[in-house]
Amino acid sequence: MLSVIVRSALPKYGRLRLPVQAVVRTMSSSGGPTPPYTTLAISRPAESITHVELHRPEKRNAMNKAFWSEMVECFNEIADDPDCRVVVVSGAGKLFTAGIDLMDMASDVLQPPGDDTARVSWNIGKIIRKYQETFSVIEKCPKPVVVAVHGACVGGGVDLITACDVRLCTQDAWFQVKEVDIGLAADVGTLQRLPKVIGSRSLVNELALTARKMFADEAKSSGLVSRVFADKEAMMAGALEMAGEMAGRSPVAVQGTKINLIYARDHSVAEGLDYMATWNMSMLQTQDVMKSAQASMEKKSPKTVTFSKL
Repeated sequence: MLSVIVRSALPKYGRLRLPVQAVVRTMSSSGGPTPPYTTLAISRPAESITHVELHRPEKRNAMNKAFWSEMVECFNEIADDPDCRVVVVSGAGKLFTAGIDLMDMASDVLQPPGDDTARVSWNIGKIIRKYQETFSVIEKCPKPVVVAVHGACVGGGVDLITACDVRLCTQDAWFQVKEVDIGLAADVGTLQRLPKVIGSRSLVNELALTARKMFADEAKSSGLVSRVFADKEAMMAGALEMAGEMAGRSPVAVQGTKINLIYARDHSVAEGLDYMATWNMSMLQTQDVMKSAQASMEKKSPKTVTFSKL
């Protein structure tokens, strides 16, 4: 379904030859969610790049019940889409996301089915694992995911962005691990991924235990984001340019790099090296290496090379 949606968008958006600012304006003027989704707008602003936009601007992109399953369906399709090499994620409206839609989600968490404590607990566990998959699916997707944050990124928003590969934000962006303020410990990824993203256990503990806001400059200095832009239009232009650089390289190389970076994060150096050797003993057997080397010798950009779909 997703490949049909984005292929139909290609005549509208064209290829990377379009001026970046024109493409950004098109990306930012989405008319609404893309069927069959009710919370996401999907488009292809440039060749090989898929744009996934959180699209409940009237609700501050709060994460309702539909969102949790639609993200899984969306990224599973992206993972299998040979026409997509890079993903850009952003939020529609005035901010990235206000986090969980408490009014919509309350019945799942506060009124789970079950005849006794064991059965209620069992069902709550199933619900939590389902929600965890909503963001784990981003990390599992072999395509690099660049997330662009403007305004507020609260609660579940932090869970989402820490599962992405590259994080960008605007100068007015702020981030908040909000869960302790609503009486629970964050349970869908922040407490597991944020310490590995920032690297300072003390800072992670402070953010998670106090629910204080982190603003753009601190997010940059701590490593939560790699770049800060003046406004959303500049950020989306930067995100699209970065995505274009990734999409212009061999998909075998780019996707293999993402997979091995994540493996290395969770394993020892020795284990990572062994996995890399096993990976490349097959992945080096590709024409992409010779094509890339030839372009380099001819002082050409890898983006001039035509690589087969993966």
